[in-house]
Amino acid sequence: MAATANSAVPPHVKVSGSRLRSANHNISISCPAAKSFLSINCCSSEGLRDHQDFSFQASSISSRNFSDGRNGVSGSYLGASVQKRSLVGQTFCSAGVCTFGEHALGSPSHAATERVGVLLLNLGGPETLQDVQPFLFNLFADPDIIRLPRPFRFLQRPLAQLISVLRAPKSKEGYAAIGGGSPLRKITDEQAHALKMALEEKEMPVNVYVGMRYWHPFTEEAVHQIKKDSITRLVVLPLYPQFSISTSGSSIRLLQSIFREDPYLSRLPVSIIKSWYQREGYIKSMANLIEKELQSFSKPEEVMIFFSAHGVPVSYVEEAGDPYRDQMEECISLIMQELKSRGTNNDHTLAYQSRVGPVQWLKPYTDEVLVDLGQKGVKSLLAVPVSFVSEHIETLEEIDMEYKHLALESGIENWGRVPALGCTSSFISDLADAVLEALPSATTMSTTSTSEDDTEDPVKYAINMFFGSILAFFLLLSPKLISAFRQFL
Repeated sequence: MAATANSAVPPHVKVSGSRLRSANHNISISCPAAKSFLSINCCSSEGLRDHQDFSFQASSISSRNFSDGRNGVSGSYLGASVQKRSLVGQTFCSAGVCTFGEHALGSPSHAATERVGVLLLNLGGPETLQDVQPFLFNLFADPDIIRLPRPFRFLQRPLAQLISVLRAPKSKEGYAAIGGGSPLRKITDEQAHALKMALEEKEMPVNVYVGMRYWHPFTEEAVHQIKKDSITRLVVLPLYPQFSISTSGSSIRLLQSIFREDPYLSRLPVSIIKSWYQREGYIKSMANLIEKELQSFSKPEEVMIFFSAHGVPVSYVEEAGDPYRDQMEECISLIMQELKSRGTNNDHTLAYQSRVGPVQWLKPYTDEVLVDLGQKGVKSLLAVPVSFVSEHIETLEEIDMEYKHLALESGIENWGRVPALGCTSSFISDLADAVLEALPSATTMSTTSTSEDDTEDPVKYAINMFFGSILAFFLLLSPKLISAFRQFL
């Protein structure tokens, strides 16, 4: 199927946060790292928070944008905070480049030749057990993960610190079970190198960079290297097939904040591939992996194909206009259509994993569906981690260990799991095509300020942290929050 990109003048998003407030007073927390999810039923949840006249320009390989006329929102929502980190003494790596220096940076217009860059965005993950707590702090400090109302935003970092300290011991158990750390950085670096090679084979020399949202190499590190290499045109490719405000949206929003503050970057032509779940190469690559794993069963035709996707709170979809659920359902439909065209007519189902806390998450839930399938007599099941293209804790520990154990306990006798796409050649080749298709629509990012919180006085920050930490501690002692945290921990 041919993927389409937006025109050279992409849509703009105008968001008024005041029209999207929820009356049910929930703090919704969506954490795309397994075992790091929380929903506290205590404060107000705002749909898209209070972004004012938020504009962005992006190329979309997906052929449709979400629209929520009910809330007065159209286009695509991108949300995250400006996370200021010190880059002193850090190493900045890209595929084919791994250097660090402080050289004068010129304007892109002064470049003698075109230098194309590709920035891969991903979640990041702790590489050692000692990294777990600071990684969790970065995760929970993101306002797209813990969505606090404006009057309580000074609690963001104190709450993140408190939650990360409480959560770290249990999370360490999960990472210890898969070898003591996340393999996500290693795999993403391998994908970056493979993409660089694939583009060079298509006669497009590029530098490929990796920017992680919550751990090294941080997005800021990758952007520093992009400036140092004097890139003149950039394609941003989040490694999430489907768009969600808590994954691609958060990463892109942070990237925009960085670009907005830098004279060089604000003039750099950029094309953002927001989602790519509809691409033919991706769909065929997924179908290939499923077909191959089906052959490992003695009776392939009797196997239930079980798609397990990362979950998000229902409020993200119904109040904030997140297109994730619609894109996921369409993605599954396209994969099954491809399989049926090849003569594979197995039954299938979709469920959402990794929920935690008292608020509603997207249903049906993976654990509940596994029990139900066992009770209905399903004996053979093939798990497909459809929202992940790299192995990490949600595939290696949650699916391979927890869900497999639950399935076998529930009466399912034959269990299989499709591996993540990783560096599958057809998948990498299709990503390279996506990059080539996106390049012509690269335009400069908007430099309009989007939030009064973009810059923060150090004294005000210290005061907020001090008093916020005290208030967060006492809030945690309230019966309602104790109950919520008990479910979380």
